[in-house]
Amino acid sequence: MAKVEQSRRELIEKMQRDQARSDKRRTMLIVSISILVGLGIIAVPAVKLIQDSKAKSQAIADIGPKAAAASCDAPTDDPAGKSADHRPDGEKIAYAVSPPSSGPHYQTWAPFSKKFYSAEDRPPVENLVHNLEHGYTLLWYNDEIAKDKHKLATIEKLAKAKLPDAADGGFFIAAPFHATDGAAWPAGKNIAFTHWSAGPEGQSLGHRQFCGDVSGEALTTFINKYPAKDTQEPGLR
Repeated sequence: MAKVEQSRRELIEKMQRDQARSDKRRTMLIVSISILVGLGIIAVPAVKLIQDSKAKSQAIADIGPKAAAASCDAPTDDPAGKSADHRPDGEKIAYAVSPPSSGPHYQTWAPFSKKFYSAEDRPPVENLVHNLEHGYTLLWYNDEIAKDKHKLATIEKLAKAKLPDAADGGFFIAAPFHATDGAAWPAGKNIAFTHWSAGPEGQSLGHRQFCGDVSGEALTTFINKYPAKDTQEPGLR
């Protein structure tokens, strides 16, 4: 009977030791996984910061295809109305051209610190037109581009990159323009640049240029041709 009891104790002790080893391995596994997850949480933002830092030092002219390969039309001039024509937020404004290069707009402009908008966070077109009044160049992309992750990533990269000096330190925004926002664009054109130049009242002009593809070189040329300081209300941020 004593031998049976001893064997039983030895079996229980062995089971306890095995369980302890198993618990230790499981604990170590959980700790290891937690460390890896933690490192991953830290690493993802760190990698993004590095990528963003590199993007800021890259000239926009080096992003995307050359202008000659982007099927860009020549810029056009649009008659522009008076500035400071502010309308109540929420009022739907019908613009004379698509996308708008000037015109009435809401009292509030889109934040000057944000350079890229997606379909999910874009403010109303009427807010963005207010930015045009302050010297911004806007890059609008249509619904076809919005469906192309690669081209959308190129636009976002361009929005974070180094702008030409004529952009006056950052007077630029890229934003989507939906089919419901205005009249259809020319066939095959998926990108549009717009700017609102200064001039005596009744003589100021809006400018538009359409391209088939995202070209940082074409955008650079447009910004240099229509600099931020040539605007209805310069010097405001």
